[in-house]
Amino acid sequence: MRRPSPLPQPPVASRGTADKAAPARRSRPVEDTPAEVSAPTSVEPVLGEHPTAPVIPLASPAPLPGAPTPEAASKDVDAAQVGFRDVFKAARARRKALRAEIRRFTVRQRRRRAVWFGAAASVLILALGTLGAAYSPLFGVEKITVVGAQQLAEADIAAALAGQLGKPLPLVDESAVKAELVAFPLIETYALEARPPHELVVRIVERTPIGLIETRAGYTLVDAAGVALSTTATPSPGTPVLSITGGVHSDAFAAAGQVMRSLPDAIRVQVTGVTASTPDDVTLDLGGTNTQIVWGSAERSAKKAAVLQATMAARPPADVLSYDVSSPDAVVVR
Repeated sequence: MRRPSPLPQPPVASRGTADKAAPARRSRPVEDTPAEVSAPTSVEPVLGEHPTAPVIPLASPAPLPGAPTPEAASKDVDAAQVGFRDVFKAARARRKALRAEIRRFTVRQRRRRAVWFGAAASVLILALGTLGAAYSPLFGVEKITVVGAQQLAEADIAAALAGQLGKPLPLVDESAVKAELVAFPLIETYALEARPPHELVVRIVERTPIGLIETRAGYTLVDAAGVALSTTATPSPGTPVLSITGGVHSDAFAAAGQVMRSLPDAIRVQVTGVTASTPDDVTLDLGGTNTQIVWGSAERSAKKAAVLQATMAARPPADVLSYDVSSPDAVVVR
């Protein structure tokens, strides 16, 4: 069988011809291209002709990423015009509101400041009026009341302070009052109290006498601090006589005074004598029954007094020679 003859090959263009044709195609104006290639057609190679590459139509350039489209740009222009008017109106409204707020705040501040000034002025006027009235004769002393006097006469103390009558209560001279009360040795402490509008109260605490000290002038009544309260030629009935080694300025006298102040009233009135040579050997004498109480030191005097009172209630002094409470945990009764 005979082999078929080959098809004729397309003529090969020389290199020079291709080089000349290429610039011609490149120099073709772009304006004509869209009209020619607006409708792409498929070109099939024809036998015997030079095949040409398919012509691809030029599409419109794609927009860059983020670039606004014409429609969006027009909308932005409209929004910018509307936004400017809105911003202008909002700014004007804000300025008006700010001015109104400033006026309201300023008025409120002025009103608040006026209220504070009015209140302060009222308080100041009231204080000045009160002080003026207090230091005026409207609050002058017309009555002196003495509280706490038992051994002293209240009338004597009030008469001594008569120089304060007529003075305004805030102007009572405390130095003059002290100078007048020093003349009463029985007064240990005192305090002044003003009771408007016209009363002056003097509260006193009297000294508690513990016994008599025999001196050259007679028998001197003294308290626990050794202050002389009065002196008589003979011992006062119901007042114990103190026999203290070293006098009123010794430690033995201080211990005896502490013991006498810790005694209950029911036992103190029975004591007729107190003896002490040292702070640790205080002894009490009950003259009505000739009973002796061995106290010892002044330590734990409160407990010793409670134990002694309970013991004397159980065993009365009439049947006892002595009570030894120097050790309150082990009382010895003879």
